[in-house]
Amino acid sequence: MKQTLQLRLSQHLALTPQLQQSIRLLQLSSLELNQEIEQALQENPLLEREEGDEPAPFIGGEDALTRSRSEESAPVTEERAEAPDDWSQDSTDWPSSGSSKGPQDPNDESDNDAGEYQAAAISLQDHLIAQLALSQLSGKDRLRVAFLIEALDDDGYLGQTLEELVEVLPEEFIGEPDEILEDLQIALRHVQNFDPSGIGARNPRECLLLQLGNLAASPVHALAVTVVSDHLELLAHRDYARIKKLLGCSDAALRDAQTLIRSLNPRPGAQFAALDTRYIVPDVVVRKIRNGWVVSLNQEAMPRLRINRLYANLLRQQRSNGGSNLTGQLQEAKWLIKNIQQRFDTIARVSQAIVDRQRAFFDHGEVAMRPLTLREIADTVSLHESTISRVTTQKYLASPRGIYELKYFFGSHVATDTGGAASSTAIRALIKQLVGAENGHKPLSDARIAEILGEQGIVVARRTVAKYRESLNIPPVNLRKTL
Repeated sequence: MKQTLQLRLSQHLALTPQLQQSIRLLQLSSLELNQEIEQALQENPLLEREEGDEPAPFIGGEDALTRSRSEESAPVTEERAEAPDDWSQDSTDWPSSGSSKGPQDPNDESDNDAGEYQAAAISLQDHLIAQLALSQLSGKDRLRVAFLIEALDDDGYLGQTLEELVEVLPEEFIGEPDEILEDLQIALRHVQNFDPSGIGARNPRECLLLQLGNLAASPVHALAVTVVSDHLELLAHRDYARIKKLLGCSDAALRDAQTLIRSLNPRPGAQFAALDTRYIVPDVVVRKIRNGWVVSLNQEAMPRLRINRLYANLLRQQRSNGGSNLTGQLQEAKWLIKNIQQRFDTIARVSQAIVDRQRAFFDHGEVAMRPLTLREIADTVSLHESTISRVTTQKYLASPRGIYELKYFFGSHVATDTGGAASSTAIRALIKQLVGAENGHKPLSDARIAEILGEQGIVVARRTVAKYRESLNIPPVNLRKTL
């Protein structure tokens, strides 16, 4: 077989290192971007942070809006806007042991105590051991109580039975199994007398009964004890009619007993658990200027970088010998500064396009949200859908209505009688309004909510209403009934 040489011309796409870096930076969140920059600052001596004027405030006057986005760099600080915490309510409407905060108002200039956001300084076990140290128990009793304290879970419950704990006792507990079991029962009663009330329970019923046992006796208290002891499942399912029939009590008496039960804490140990606080750095800020909504980059989230002049001058002087390594690092520093600026410019363009199409949301709220797709924004800003997806993931927008991820403004649609479309977000908001205004004695069923929406021109099936209701953590109709 004869060997020959041939020349062929072909075209193919190749991602340059600069383009790869641009794509990677675009999909990073603000916190991840700061970590990337810190690593670059440690590895590249030609890159440094620019120190100059104080950074613009997170939500300031109109001077921040007039600042040109064509500046080479912008500052970043360590201040953070708190992310709204998701919360839910269980079927018995018991209050959560931890506090939750909604979206932080950017115009709120109140001085919040930083201690509110710190994790618990003492654990549940430490809190109980401190009480044990003040008790008058003997050495052996102290060991048994300390052993049970270490067996409690984060909510303050004893998840294992005493029989199971007997099998895993350390060697210093010597004796017959029956005697050891009796000693542990006594030790458990000591634990259950510690603060917080309800600690050391083996199930929610026992936890509530322990807390009721520390309250003053009264007719309402006696009824609450009976309900918790014998009819807790019926109370959880809001089967008030059956409870009244079994106990022969009135609506007012059962209502007072229910109020007392709801005031108890079914998770007494949760207040000592470490708080998982999440922080959000909004990338853009939306303000209303005259009759329109204007997007500006959050100067607090933008890093201010520049080329180190000392190393740059040294590179120019010694370019002929020994400057090859610095030349590569200089090029990398320039790429990083350019790609970071391009990242924020792209975020600003996409955010403004989203705000222009969701203007009704910023004027009137969630009920005015319109359907929006990635392709619609991609066509507007002349970018690919995959780029829009990267831009809107883990990028946040701060507005007078709160802080939202950019992806929040995209959603599916439901047809209307007029041939138009309604956003799924708007439908969820309507469902929430209907449930909030319903009569507690006769709550709205999913079918009835679908009928009401149909009367407003929104065609939606009952199962779709159920899906949206569950996504809003709204209980079904039987669990929303009140006395």
